[in-house]
Order: sequence, then C-alpha cells, then structure tokens
Amino acid sequence: MSGGKSAADVFDEVGARYEEVFGRVPGQLAALDWLTARLAPGARVLDVGSGTGRPTAEALVRAGCSVTGIDVSAHMVDLARSRVPQARFEQADVRTYAAAEGGFEAVCSFFPLLVMSQREVAAALERMASWVAPGGYFVMATVPGDISDLDIVWMGHEVTVSSLSTAEHLRLLGAAGLDVLEHHTALFRPGTGPAGAARAAEAVEPEEHLFCYARRPA
Repeated sequence: MSGGKSAADVFDEVGARYEEVFGRVPGQLAALDWLTARLAPGARVLDVGSGTGRPTAEALVRAGCSVTGIDVSAHMVDLARSRVPQARFEQADVRTYAAAEGGFEAVCSFFPLLVMSQREVAAALERMASWVAPGGYFVMATVPGDISDLDIVWMGHEVTVSSLSTAEHLRLLGAAGLDVLEHHTALFRPGTGPAGAARAAEAVEPEEHLFCYARRPA
C-alpha cells in the first residue's frame, strides 16, 4: 500500500456514514433475498466486512440464521453490536481470521476486499471459499477491474485500492472448488434520500458492482 490509510483507519472514521450511503444497495439486497431463500433456519453464516451490521447481518438474523460478523474496524464492530444484537461480531481481518471447524453454510463478502493489494484480494477469495461447507453458498460483491494499488479519494478519505477483473474473480472461485451459479454487474449511484445520506453521497462517484452467487458441491 502506498499513501492511503488502512481499511481499519478509514472505516473507523467513516462509521455510520457508510450505512447512510451503502445500506440500501439494490444488488446487495437482491443477493440477500436469494441467499436467505436457500438457507435453513439456524444456518451458520459468516459476514466478512460486516460494517454496521446493516443490511447483511440484520437480514440474515431476520431469516433465522446464526450470524458471525467480522470487520477490521473496531468502531464498525461496536456499531454492529448495538444495531444487530442477535448476531455475534468480532474485530478480525479476513487475511488472518481462523474460521470455526466445519466452516459455514454460507459466507457473505460485500465489498470488504478493496483496500488491499491484488495478491491479498486473491488470497482472501481463496480463504473465504475454503470456509464454505459442502453444499454451502458464497455470495459476494465488489468493484471489479484490473486495479493495482490505485490511490483515490473515497468519502473524503485517501485510500489505496486494488481489485481483480470479473474473469479473474470467476477463475479464482472455480479454482477454489466453487460453482458460480450466477454473476452480473450493475451500476450503483449513491442515493440522495435523507439529508445525511445526500451529504455523504456527495463524496462517492457512481460505481460498477460485480455480484457473484456461488455454491460448493455437496
């Protein structure tokens, strides 16, 4: 990483403003509907980059799942614990997190891999895929592109971001033993609803989002 702040620093400072801008991404809500329709009550689900707990952990808890959320930001973990007390949240990094024995019936990854290097993105995808139990699901979203250590200003903060192309995401998931059932891209324009959201959205450009729905064969 070059001059940008770490993900933990950025999200400690962004805090609840992230939910104001990104709490109602249509593609993410659709992915959660797709996933919860396929999970049995009590299913163990890991939410990587759980943020404020909304909308992901909240939707999963509402569907009767047993939810664990991890996030690098201590402030985000505190917010999530207060917003979704039925789930369990811990401060942890996807790059070093040790999953429970037996893995999870589902792993969710909505935009947590951008503030790292391309090598770390690839390794994190492989790690998350390995935590999906046989017959389980992996649902993810990111901003795709062959991007390596690019310095940008995002929500008023300087960050250094990387990503992988759509084709490389699909290749890595397949190599990790997952069947990609569906993938698509969508352009997200931050909303201008409540005044707080409108102010926060001023610092966010429209983004192309890649959504992937995958499953580990039983």
